[in-house]
Amino acid sequence: MNISLNNFNAIVCGSTQGIGKACALELASLGAEVILVARDEKKLQAVVNELPSSAGQQHQYIVADFSSPETLKSAVHLFLHSYNKPVHILVNNTGGPAAGKISEAAEAQFLAAFDAHLIGNHIMAMAVIPGMKSAGYGRIINIISTSVKAPLPNLGVSNTIRAAVANWSKTMANELGEFNITVNNVLPGATKTERLTGIISNNAAKNNSSEDVIAQKMIAEIPMKRFGEATEIANAVAFLASPAAAYINGINLPVDGGRTANL
Repeated sequence: MNISLNNFNAIVCGSTQGIGKACALELASLGAEVILVARDEKKLQAVVNELPSSAGQQHQYIVADFSSPETLKSAVHLFLHSYNKPVHILVNNTGGPAAGKISEAAEAQFLAAFDAHLIGNHIMAMAVIPGMKSAGYGRIINIISTSVKAPLPNLGVSNTIRAAVANWSKTMANELGEFNITVNNVLPGATKTERLTGIISNNAAKNNSSEDVIAQKMIAEIPMKRFGEATEIANAVAFLASPAAAYINGINLPVDGGRTANL
């Protein structure tokens, strides 16, 4: 099974921490040259220095903020113009919307989430698809959420926007398959990241409970009885990015220890 990524170039968004960073490290370990995208340049520089480069890769980064679509577009196009190489792999990943009931959400929250997730993903895809077509190889992988299969409590805005991204992705997969470009979604369950810590803290405050009690309740809902590791999400992303996954297209892949109740 060929999972080598030697001679492939990959962009990984939201890659200075959590799942994004784990994805960048895994792709680089398999031989890909990785371009990190995030808004904090110091953190980007630090992660670039951590990436494996045994295949002679020259890892780079783009400073950009997904909350500002026009500046994101400008930064990415400027980089790609000077990079002058095709990007074979795109991992779309950005921080999720704040927790809260949908009945209490303000209109501005939906618009901000739409820009940061769907519009941001679309900008990234449009920037790299021409190069993927020319290379005859493309993998677009979107990190979203199991909420596209079953909405999660107290994540109203996130549930809404994640579903939009999932359908955008499936439509893109249908259009690009003939060019050997696949588009898939990875759906992390409760994974040990800063976002999970924030969700637990928020729920504990709302329910006048301890964070440990909230965490144990969440773990009890997972058949494997533990939270996931960011590296476990990255493994799924790396496989979908590889030549071995050539005929997997347009899917939602939960990586959640079995928590999602439906198939």
